[in-house]
This record gives sequence, structure tokens and C-alpha cells, in this order.
Amino acid sequence: MPFWGSESVFPFAVSHSFDGIISVSCIQAWYYFTHQSDRWHLKALVGAVMLTDTIHQGLITHTVYTYTITNWGNVAFLGELVQTLLIEVLFNGLTTVMVQCFLATRIWRLSDRKIWLIVIIVLLVFGEFGVNLAYTIISLRFDTFAQLAHLEGLSLATNALAAAGDIVIAASLCTILHRSRTGFHRSDTIISKLIVFSVNTGLLTSLCALASLVSILAWPNTFIYIAFFFCIGRLYTNSLLATLNARKKIRELSDGIESTSGNNLSLNSMGRTKNGKISSSRQQQNISIKIDTQKEFATDSGNDMEKGSAVKVGSGYMGGEPEYESA
Repeated sequence: MPFWGSESVFPFAVSHSFDGIISVSCIQAWYYFTHQSDRWHLKALVGAVMLTDTIHQGLITHTVYTYTITNWGNVAFLGELVQTLLIEVLFNGLTTVMVQCFLATRIWRLSDRKIWLIVIIVLLVFGEFGVNLAYTIISLRFDTFAQLAHLEGLSLATNALAAAGDIVIAASLCTILHRSRTGFHRSDTIISKLIVFSVNTGLLTSLCALASLVSILAWPNTFIYIAFFFCIGRLYTNSLLATLNARKKIRELSDGIESTSGNNLSLNSMGRTKNGKISSSRQQQNISIKIDTQKEFATDSGNDMEKGSAVKVGSGYMGGEPEYESA
């Protein structure tokens, strides 16, 4: 996030308290590479996201070290700009754009390739990255925080586009999944779980972007918003890894739902009364209707096939190849 404002106290202690999230990212990345069998393009995406996130963390560490250790007690230096503080904006933007492109691809498949929806999302995603890039290039010419006040408009634009992009992506996923309901208990239960999962994985990034935007508007002469901005990229990293690592768990949960393949549904035979209305009676002979349903889960590796019941969850909701269920 762009930095601008007066020479106020820099809240490094606040922002650095959030850096414990990086340990969660590392654990999730380790779990992904040791437990998931995805195709090379997904593994490359995860590797690239972890690389940019690690560089981002290194840049923040260097910035904090420069202000708090190298220049300990040098109050005048607090008004000076450290180059790594500006460069981290670019790597934060790279992490964000990669994860949002992954989510946009998922929406593209789920929405049956609705071009107008993807155009809106792509404009927001690349608009935010473009502003980040422009801010980084321009800000590297400055030497003090006071000079960054001229980039107030870019700062607000970055936060506004980030918040808007997250909200549109989360709303699109929830709407598409909700419209995919079929009326079958098993299928609708799976969809409900996916909706909740989509909201949970996108909630933190949306709230963090909004908090950064609100803090800039409410306290324009402080650096409070930096505490939130430092976390945005890392939250996107965790969102991506959580989405990929949760696929197997969601399928296992769906297998435990009561309506499974080959269930026998016992119905009372129906007769007609004298007035022609259909009636049912326990004394009448039961009719056993066997419902055979089958679904195929084509996982990202293309090797795992499962059987169960009934609904097209969406092409590539969790990434990779399309996943189908048929009723």
C-alpha cells in the first residue's frame, strides 16, 4: 500500500505483530507440497506466491531493522524513506494479483464463461496492480515521507480497488454457487459448505483492505493503515493455500452426508380414492425405488475418481480441472 503522510510515529510494533501469519503460510505450503498431487501449473502458482511473499517479508524485515536498529535513537531519520519500504509495495501487489487471477479463473469456469463478469473482475484486479506499479515507480524518486503526500490519490485508489475486487470476487462465487442448487440434499449440502468456505477465505482479505482504506481516510497523517497493508499479501497467500488444501477435506465431509450412491428410497404405493385424488396408505404395498446416482471428481492431478451423488458443483471450483457431479 502506498505510504504517505506526515512524520508521525511509525507503528512497526503493531504491524510486526501480524507477521506471525507467515508461520501459518509456511506450514500450509509444506502441507500442500507433501500432501497434494496437483499439476505443474498449480504447483508453479503456489511456488511463485510463496516466493513473492517471502521477498515481501524480507523487505519488511530490512525496513524495520533500518529504522529500529541501524538508526536507533536517530529521531530525524524517521522522516527519511527506506527504499525497501517502497519496493515491498510492488511485491505485495504481485502476490495479490496472482491469487486474484486464480480466483477469477475459478469464477470463469463456474459461471459458464460469462465474459462480462470476468471483464469486471479483471479490470479491478489489474487496475489495482497497475496503480501499485505506478506508485512504486514514482515513489522511488522521493527521499522523505513528506514528499509522498503528493501520491495521496494513488494511495486511495489502491485501497479502493483492492476492497472492490475482493467484494466482487466473494459475491460472485457465493451467487454462482447458490444458483447451482438442485434440490438434492447431498448436492445442496456440498454447495452450502462451499459457500461458507468461499466467504471465510475471502473475508479476511476484504476486511483488511477495507480497514486500510478506512484508516487512511480517518487518520490521513498517521501510518496506522500500514499495519493492515503489510498483512494483505500474506492473507492472500493463506487464502490460496487454504483453498487448495481444503479440497480433500470437503470431499470427505460430503461422503459422510446421508444420501449416498445406491440408496433405496421406500415409498408407499399410491392409490386413488373415489374422488380421483391420490392417497397413500401403510397397508398398501411398498414400492422400492432404487436411485442410482454417480458423480465424478476429476481432481487437479487427473488421477483420482470418486463415486457418490449428484450435482455439477462447477468446473474447477477448487482449481485445476473441472469437477462434475451428476444426478
